[in-house]
Amino acid sequence: MNTLISKIKGDKVIWAVVFILTLLSFLAVYSSTGTLAYKYQGGNTTYYMIKHGIILASGLMLMYFAHLLKYTYYSRIFQIAFFIAVPLLIVTLLYGLNLNEARRSLPLPFHLSFETSDLAKITLIVYLARVLTKKKEEIKEFSKVLLYLMLPIWLVCGLILPANFSTAALLFVTSLVLLFIGRVKISYLLSIIGLTVLIMGFVFAVLMMMPEGKQWRLETWKARVENFAQGKKSENYQVEQAKIAIASGGIFGKMPGKSTQRNFLPHPYSDFIFAIIVEEYGMIGGITLVLLYLILLFRAIKIVTKVPRNFGAFLAIGLSFSLVFQAMINMAVSVNLLPVTGQPLPLVSMGGTSIWFTSLSIGILLSVSRDVEKNDDDELMEYAK
Repeated sequence: MNTLISKIKGDKVIWAVVFILTLLSFLAVYSSTGTLAYKYQGGNTTYYMIKHGIILASGLMLMYFAHLLKYTYYSRIFQIAFFIAVPLLIVTLLYGLNLNEARRSLPLPFHLSFETSDLAKITLIVYLARVLTKKKEEIKEFSKVLLYLMLPIWLVCGLILPANFSTAALLFVTSLVLLFIGRVKISYLLSIIGLTVLIMGFVFAVLMMMPEGKQWRLETWKARVENFAQGKKSENYQVEQAKIAIASGGIFGKMPGKSTQRNFLPHPYSDFIFAIIVEEYGMIGGITLVLLYLILLFRAIKIVTKVPRNFGAFLAIGLSFSLVFQAMINMAVSVNLLPVTGQPLPLVSMGGTSIWFTSLSIGILLSVSRDVEKNDDDELMEYAK
């Protein structure tokens, strides 16, 4: 055990958070896949337990190997990946799996799918971190900000938008946060937001003028917002069931595996897994989960303070903010603070590529912290001489 721990580098608190989330994910997914098992596997819940366990184990392995590679190498790797991610988004938009009138993923063996937006998210964040580091003098001009930063952001978010509005919005906000931390002028950011609103307004106006059935997913977006605002129980079945699960959990919960709402709640193992966790582990479990994500963000900020305004700092804050922001959105949907978005809970919800790319993101974050630790140790050695 000591040998294994000695090989794990980087922030030990982040590693602890990862292991707790992984354990919670395994227990929650196993508990919430009963209905899925009876529907597709003749009641064999072991199938999903083994499948999810393999995905989690492979994610941890990916995280381990990712944290061993010096973080600066990711600058070049994802520079190449950017030219792969954009064509994949186009292919997915045209030929991807059609699920609920949206093409978000490409098919993989073993009943898995590859959500190309997961690759695009991490690729864009690394790209922005690289540009903010290498072109910090050039991006003092608004035209260069548009050319080097906003065009890639609009391109990637625009390709994700038709099939997945919430992911595009999350990525756009994360990108703006990175630009703000990268010292892009506030006046530029306000102009960019205004310009984006005008572009979106024009797109929505064009879609609304098109005949019904040819408005892409505009009707779905409108329905979700209207149902959320009006609070129609008949139209908000998912949220109503999630609220019942949360309310019945109380302070200490019904204990692991004792959920009843998993039999009524659609997607209890992914979009609404937070509700199942609160039902089984109570308010204490829900608060603990929120704190785990906040600890992850806090540790990333601590890393940033040690390497201010360089590539590693932008990587750390961009990747951690993206994961924590997504987690908060998922949990906010479960407690009816936001309309249904379909965002999974990072490293907890059942999934394939979402867990793998989350693991890769955390692995890169740990690589940055590993380098910070190494520099601190070198400084101590110099001081001791």
